[in-house]
Amino acid sequence: MVVEKVGYGGWTNCYRMSNGIIDLIVTADVGPRIIRLGFVGYENEFAEFSDQLGRTGGDQWRIYGGHRLWHAPEAKPRTYSPDNQPVEIIVSDSHLTAVQKTEQETGIQKSLVIKIHPIRPQVTVSHILTNRNLWAVELAPWALSVMAPGGRALIPLPPYIPHEEKLLPAAPLVLWHYTDLSDARWQFGRRLIVLRQDPQQSQPQKIGLSNGEGWLAYHRSDRLFVKRYQHFWDRAYPDFGASTEVFTNAEMLELETLGPLTRLEPDQSVTHTEHWSLYKGVALPDEPDQIAEALDALFEAER
Repeated sequence: MVVEKVGYGGWTNCYRMSNGIIDLIVTADVGPRIIRLGFVGYENEFAEFSDQLGRTGGDQWRIYGGHRLWHAPEAKPRTYSPDNQPVEIIVSDSHLTAVQKTEQETGIQKSLVIKIHPIRPQVTVSHILTNRNLWAVELAPWALSVMAPGGRALIPLPPYIPHEEKLLPAAPLVLWHYTDLSDARWQFGRRLIVLRQDPQQSQPQKIGLSNGEGWLAYHRSDRLFVKRYQHFWDRAYPDFGASTEVFTNAEMLELETLGPLTRLEPDQSVTHTEHWSLYKGVALPDEPDQIAEALDALFEAER
């Protein structure tokens, strides 16, 4: 792993991590944020909001783009506590840690621990929330990747089992009041839900689900971004049990994973870990179940 201090997007203090195959950029002037992820020499797989890049300070939350850490359930103003101040960056031989100052509004401190695989296009990101209050707090870690426009989210469904073989339900599918399942951006198959990001469609869409498959993905051009995590069936989650949530509007699409609801005593921490994989040269069909078959072959080939 190579780590170097660089400027990016108008921010002077950023850190580039690379294994020669992929690189990512962590901001130190704001955050904690991973503002870029991509193959070396390729465009950013994450969205960037050009009118916000390089900005610092102020009491208004900014999306910036990239990958961020929140805590759930979602509420204003708590969830939208600004991350516009500098973060501490700690570089070791194997990983980089970005530590935010404790949020004044919530008493929660956020940290990201980032490690790149030495020879593969893979990254492990540990999302850590620490309770700096003098009282206990219940929350769930919430990891959000803001993907660049023009791609498709791929959301796995539970294994299909015929009615005669299984009577009990498999998992919750969670809707928001603005969710419109008749919208043409949705495709529903037996094994996958597909949500297409369309810059011409401004109406937001969102769903959540208890994702026991433990992964979700975004396909754009010939590149595929996959994030994997662990779903705990014996734990409670926010939003009617959702450990995966996907949101889109005209500007971007968010791939979101959540950890279980956790009661944190003062100075206790909770960690939610994602494992990222990036692929290139990936052509996928149009139909959801054909996409699922293609992903089966891709994932099997790397085992």
